Parts: sequence; structure tokens; C-alpha cells
Amino acid sequence: MLRTLAFAPFSMLLASCGLQPLYPGGGSASVAQGLSAVAVSPMPGRAGWLMRNALEERLSVAGSAAPQYRLDVRLDDSLEALGVLNDDTISRERRILRARYQLIDTVSGEILLDATSGADAGIDVVSSEYATIAAEQTALENLAEEVADRIVTQVSLTLRERAQSE
Repeated sequence: MLRTLAFAPFSMLLASCGLQPLYPGGGSASVAQGLSAVAVSPMPGRAGWLMRNALEERLSVAGSAAPQYRLDVRLDDSLEALGVLNDDTISRERRILRARYQLIDTVSGEILLDATSGADAGIDVVSSEYATIAAEQTALENLAEEVADRIVTQVSLTLRERAQSE
């Protein structure tokens, strides 16, 4: 009883914080239906292939609907040397993946969202070239997943705002 009284003020604060579920109603929610109606444009290169797969996996939350929106994504993938040893060899790299994306209504042609997102990862360069290349590829795979999560979150928020304004 005493514990319940101690947490009562916190529960009132939590209830008034304004948090709302993004998918009220699960897969039948307007946001989930909107996400399933997003077609992802093709992107060149390995980074593009990874990003497109990650996005399509996340956007198919409610099955597949007829495309009402198009998501255009341009990627910038780069590696830069961070640590240089006395003998001019690189000991550390940073892989950077940046995405500029637009959500477009295919019926009206209106750009609903124009944003950027990105992430980076540090990579140790070791004496084995194979291990370094494997680490670079793993970093790219992880970055594609992370950036895809951020893009889908922003697209979800945009679709929720659009559904609430209609």
C-alpha cells in the first residue's frame, strides 16, 4: 500500500507526458497501412542494396498495399583514416553512411518529407587484410540497419501527422 502511494505522483506525470503509441491498433493502424504503401526506389551499389533490403523489411509491417508513396534515398558511403602509426600505416578507420531521403506522394507528386540521416562506426585495422575487409563490410551492414531504422521512424512520424491532419 505504501509503495502504491509512493509511485502515484509518478504515474500521473507519465500519463500526462503526451506519449502515444505509433501503431495504435497494430497492423491495421493508419501508420502501419501507410508504411506498407511505401515503395523504395532502387539504389546503386552494395550500400544501396543493403539499405533497400533493410527499408523494405521494415516497411512491410502490415503486408503489402498498392504503392501510394515513393521513398527516394541517396547514399554517401565513405571510409576515412583516423589513426596513423609512426610508419605511416593506418590503425583505425571510420565508416560513415549518410542518407538523404524524400517521401513522395505518388498521386499528387508532393514531397511529404525531405530529410537526412546518418551513422558512423569505428573499425580497427589489423595485420590481416581479410579481417579488415570483413570488419568494413560488417560495419556497412550494421550502419545500413541503423540508418534504415532512423528513416522508417521519421517516415512513420510523417505519416502519423498526415493521418491526424486529414
